[in-house]
Amino acid sequence: MSNQTFQPAALFAERMSIIPTSFIREILKVAARPEIISFAGGLPNPKFFPVDAIKAAADKVLTQDGRGTLQYTTTEGYQPLREYIAARYKQKQGLTISPDEILITNGSQQAIDLLGKIFVDKGNKILLELPGYLGTIQSFSAYQPDFGGVRLNEDGVDTEQLAHLYAKHRDIKLFSAIPNFQNPSGTSYSTEVRERVADVLESYNTVVIEDDPYGDLRFIGTRQPSLKHYLGEKAVMMGSFSKTVAPGLRLGWIVATKPIMEKLVVVKQAADLHSNYFAQRVMHQYLIDNDVDAHIATICKAYGEQRDAMLTAIEEFFPSEVRVTKPEGGMFLWATLPEGVVSMDLFDKAIKQNVAFVPGKPFYVEADDYRGGGENTMRLNFSNADAATIREGIKRLGVVMEEMLVAVA
Repeated sequence: MSNQTFQPAALFAERMSIIPTSFIREILKVAARPEIISFAGGLPNPKFFPVDAIKAAADKVLTQDGRGTLQYTTTEGYQPLREYIAARYKQKQGLTISPDEILITNGSQQAIDLLGKIFVDKGNKILLELPGYLGTIQSFSAYQPDFGGVRLNEDGVDTEQLAHLYAKHRDIKLFSAIPNFQNPSGTSYSTEVRERVADVLESYNTVVIEDDPYGDLRFIGTRQPSLKHYLGEKAVMMGSFSKTVAPGLRLGWIVATKPIMEKLVVVKQAADLHSNYFAQRVMHQYLIDNDVDAHIATICKAYGEQRDAMLTAIEEFFPSEVRVTKPEGGMFLWATLPEGVVSMDLFDKAIKQNVAFVPGKPFYVEADDYRGGGENTMRLNFSNADAATIREGIKRLGVVMEEMLVAVA
């Protein structure tokens, strides 16, 4: 037996020192207590998980092709499922996409990781929205890029700043965006902003990652054209069944042109060979046997009512100085507190009143053109609580906010 001391910390790869922990996952540990009213998680409402329909689909695929369903499959994913996704893009968005341009992934989170693997080397310049999606920040951090940040306005990304950054750093590889009901802000890009983004990027050799997990969850207004509609092969799209069917199945996808797809398939093979084949078969069976649009309409109606309940409660209980976004869909809204009120401190006080949210600072990256930010902001999830619970939670938050405003006055 060797007497040499084992020190695993000395063996870890350099990248492990810079990958941030998932701040939301840490908060959810605190918020898991049953007495906590939580607006922290990005959780779909389990009330709308189609349990019986999924059960029937699973039974059907096992009965009809049990042994085949439980076998290995191709890396790209179940062909009929990819055909279904391609047909839905055509039907809903007018996009002509080949099933061969679709790769099934373990949720859209894996899609982000795979894109980081094929595009990002240490020191490469990539742009994120500010505030940006935590999953993207965490995943891309592993590849040690040089982050840049682009502010979000009420109608989408600040296109003047976007143009400035691309002119200043002409070697920017990626711009990662969530144009529909962005996480965390709830902001959506207007048609004019989408057109301007395309105009800015037209002359650069760059890729736009268009993450669209919430696009179907619109309860006000009409769907806007995708960035891919304007940018064509420069746009890599991501989608997910997590928000419309069930997150536990962990099924998402990437849409990319052939040269990009070839590289994605290679890194996907190295990562896990293929996504859960049984889950793919069950998902496809569920989709073809049920009225998915009616199911999504039910979700949208409920989420719209929950969003309205939160905004009504905010108007009643929050200090008048607090500004909030009013999303037309999705699962989140974004609150900006008066200067001097730190949302991290607010969280500490709020959790003592058994209510939780996500402070805004972790959604901001440290970038050359942007340092710090978000200290007085917060994300609130409205999809996973009923109207009465939302009202009570917002009331508790309002009391704590009032107390903090008095303290900083």
